[in-house]
Amino acid sequence: MVVVSLLAIVGAAMPMPTALETVPGRVVDLAPHTTRAATISVGMLLLVLAGGLRRRKRRAWQLTVLLAVAEGGLHLARDFDLPQAALTAVLVVLLVSTRGAFTGVPDPRTLAPTAVVFVGSALLAAATGFAAVLLDGIDQGSHGSLSRTGREVLLGLVGITGPLRYRSTEHADFAAVTLALLGGAALVCTLAAALRPPGGPRGLSELDEQRLRDLLSRFGRQDSLGYFALRRDKSAIFSPTGKAAIAYRVVGGVSLASGDPLGDPEAWPGAIREWLDEARRYAWIPAALAPGERGAAAYHRAGLEVLEVGDEAVVHVADFTLEGRAMRNVRQAVGRARRWGYRVDVRAVELLTPEELAEARTASERWRDGTHERGFTMALGRLGDADDRGCVLVRCRDGEGRLVALLHFVPWGPDGLSLDLMRRSPHVEHGVVELMVVDLLAAPSVQPLHRVSLNFAVFRSILERGGRLGAGPVLRLWRRVLLSASRLWQIESLYRANAKYRPDWVPRYVCFPRAGDVPKVTLSVLQAEAFITGPRIRRAGGPVRQGTPAPRRRERAGQTA
Repeated sequence: MVVVSLLAIVGAAMPMPTALETVPGRVVDLAPHTTRAATISVGMLLLVLAGGLRRRKRRAWQLTVLLAVAEGGLHLARDFDLPQAALTAVLVVLLVSTRGAFTGVPDPRTLAPTAVVFVGSALLAAATGFAAVLLDGIDQGSHGSLSRTGREVLLGLVGITGPLRYRSTEHADFAAVTLALLGGAALVCTLAAALRPPGGPRGLSELDEQRLRDLLSRFGRQDSLGYFALRRDKSAIFSPTGKAAIAYRVVGGVSLASGDPLGDPEAWPGAIREWLDEARRYAWIPAALAPGERGAAAYHRAGLEVLEVGDEAVVHVADFTLEGRAMRNVRQAVGRARRWGYRVDVRAVELLTPEELAEARTASERWRDGTHERGFTMALGRLGDADDRGCVLVRCRDGEGRLVALLHFVPWGPDGLSLDLMRRSPHVEHGVVELMVVDLLAAPSVQPLHRVSLNFAVFRSILERGGRLGAGPVLRLWRRVLLSASRLWQIESLYRANAKYRPDWVPRYVCFPRAGDVPKVTLSVLQAEAFITGPRIRRAGGPVRQGTPAPRRRERAGQTA
């Protein structure tokens, strides 16, 4: 369809052969020029609709069929272009024959933004057209009133000749083409707004959050990422029995689930079916980021492909020791930090005073690297919320009592913690983070503590095996690519920062429908994790910046878009 649209635009923009200027186009006054503008406008609309067709939107298919028929008629009315009309007819036949593939229903939340874009673009087009008509060569005798000029503009925006007279045919043609193109541009903007990739449900409702907390209280020890399902820019969809749920967010037309499903593993297939059915209904691409081996197997049984994407570092407290040659670097770093006067405090967040929480939030914002808060799968997106009982804050102060670093952990069942946030002053000495981790593992205030999940290492096995003696050329090449990417995204440094604690490496996966969806899924992952960012309008139910207590929400109807 893109080829047909581009050919139509190029063909309409080219000068019309003189011999054809008298064919059916002259049936309507100014038709050769008005139909040229209309042909270009319809071609632009078809280009915009191509994105909706790729997402199998039913409404995009309906509009495309109507516009393709109109495009064929315009080809005949403008210059009797039979090849272009025949090509458009073939497109219509193909669309009609594949109508069963376009099942995606529209996102109801696009109605209000589309209306705003329509009104704004229509007003802008009318104002621009009004100025163009006044500056054009209007016959002085036709200046009846501003109302006549207004009617000229409004009719011209839809390709109809208005009541004004112009000094020459050239001036009249210019006004007709300009107004028709402005009207087409306003329609293109409106369609682009209506067919833009949907954002899906807007965050957790209070009721859904409570249901997730109930599941976590019973099954929270299954997945170290389970608590991050409570991030409030995610949404939740439950199994028919309510015993399992999937936390997800729609990013660029991809329904991106995070971690394993929550709840009873016996009910996981029901939650996955509900999630897949919703994605199919709205023509989203379903994908799961960072499920564990058990969760990835459940997604695979539901029909998704699985690819290992990295490993999570898990430290078992009972096995951790600073003794031995392998731990010499950590042992020396901790010793230096203690000699320099750094001291660590480990406390549950619910026991901190409002002043202490405010100090931690302020420091977290000040030490953040960049303007955007990164994280989606392994980040909670808030610090010090009253509902987050069981979270632990590790703070480090220098010899003068100034806060210089902090770690924030979320619960992993009754006896584990999972790292959420790590921030430190840029002027702090090396060894402070090692000191904080070691003191956390030994802190009596958080006992019993059996396991701690640290950072996620992307493609760890490639970094590790690609540097070994005898590694193959393909593995070495992939390792070099990852090392180059580490200059931007700290891939290698995160791996080495975790490897020093001698953790167990737990594989994590990404699940997707088919190989052709990998580029789209990869882009949505980078956007969700804020590695790719753009201008963002803050809205209710949107992401909550780290360090700010997220507001509570009342239950809203229609959480599923």
